[in-house]
Amino acid sequence: MVGITSYGGYIPRLRLNRMVIVQNMAWYFPVIMAVAQGEKSVANWDEDALSMAVAAAYDCVTGKDRKAIDGVYLASTTLPFSDRLNSDVVATALNTKEEGVSCADYTGSLKSGTTAAISAIESIQAGSNNNVLVVASDQRGAKMATMYEMFLGDGAAALLFGKDDVIAEFKGHFSLSCDFVDHYKACGKETDYTWEERWVRDEGYAKIIPDAVAGFLKKYGMAIGDFDKVIFPCYFKREHANIAKKLGLDPSKVQDNMHEVCGDTGTSHPFVMFISALEEAKPGDKILVASFGQGCDVLAFEMTDKIKDFKGPIGIKGSLANRVELASYQKYAKFRDLITADLGIRGEANPNTSLTTLWRNRKMILGLVGGKCKKCGTPQFPAAPVCVNPDCNAVGEMEDYEFADKPGKVLMYTGDMLSASVDPPAIYGLVGFDDGGRMFVDFTDCILEQTKVGLPIKMSFRRKYKDDMRGISGYFWKAIPQVKE
Repeated sequence: MVGITSYGGYIPRLRLNRMVIVQNMAWYFPVIMAVAQGEKSVANWDEDALSMAVAAAYDCVTGKDRKAIDGVYLASTTLPFSDRLNSDVVATALNTKEEGVSCADYTGSLKSGTTAAISAIESIQAGSNNNVLVVASDQRGAKMATMYEMFLGDGAAALLFGKDDVIAEFKGHFSLSCDFVDHYKACGKETDYTWEERWVRDEGYAKIIPDAVAGFLKKYGMAIGDFDKVIFPCYFKREHANIAKKLGLDPSKVQDNMHEVCGDTGTSHPFVMFISALEEAKPGDKILVASFGQGCDVLAFEMTDKIKDFKGPIGIKGSLANRVELASYQKYAKFRDLITADLGIRGEANPNTSLTTLWRNRKMILGLVGGKCKKCGTPQFPAAPVCVNPDCNAVGEMEDYEFADKPGKVLMYTGDMLSASVDPPAIYGLVGFDDGGRMFVDFTDCILEQTKVGLPIKMSFRRKYKDDMRGISGYFWKAIPQVKE
């Protein structure tokens, strides 16, 4: 049996009410008021498609043996590197093994997430892999006062495929590929060029998705009524309902398009909707998932009895519950680099990224791997030849120790108004891990007034800097104080 063995999701905590966009930009393009319902998810200034992918991946593999993963596939249309294996960064952040692991980036289309999933399943069926992690993530840019700015949200989702402890058995797939262009992003461009909404609505969503679903049903001799939940993306709420009607679906069997709670998260959106359905699924439920983008992939799954005992991760439901309202449109615009602001003279420092140092310390920098003394069990970061325990001081007795998923607490902190920061003040300080080890790190997803000594923390993979001159983003781990609302 091949299928899904775990899932995970990540929706950034910042949410922008669409009426905030309307209040600031409707003077320029009043039509955006037509889709002003609800809110959209917004990545923080130090987040991107890669950092969100790591967050979703960690959520997915919670409690799993990461060394057993032998494939990491990453799907996105907004990857930070066009000639560097982004999926390998995810694998390194997870501290998977390096030998015998296949990594691949899937891009160029919004249906690349489902395409990656099909590739993962086929590789397991062929015996090439045993456990493949598929992650989809997008942070799509949009110009100010556009319908895309209203529609699009940020997010990531991950599915782990394998043969053991399958919670959703794979039942088949069908793909339709066609060069239907409703939007495109040329090389070197930050935002998409879009055609009018009627084109993608009437000739795209309304025809391609039903045709692909019909092709799947014909291939497997099934009827749409056989499925308990049907999932397909379409950021037009009314057209989403019309497609369901065209397919002959009972409205109760149609997964919500999530426009009001996060917006369309691009490549990850079919998975985001799928995981929302998985979080409510019961043994025996049959789920049909369709994507959209230069065609359509359709995949079918049936829930097994294992879903009853599956201890769900944070997932999409948990991510949506962890929300903070972003009330400032100007802050949102700066986070997106839609406006230019001066970081001051301290922000002019632009050191060259040492690729040799990054290679030698890749586990430490990307995977947050420190050391643990084999004699006394003392953890420390970074790893050093000598144990820091004064009662031990053993030499050459260190083994790898992962800090990324370890709980800890705030020991001390400060808010620095002089340091260059996109979201001042820059907050940083010392954290101590519950099982031992201390680290001086930046804090993120917090405000100074709510940060306190003793607060529990969670480590998060974030973009440390963005070097536009040389075209590289650097990543490290930051601490998130867990403030009780």
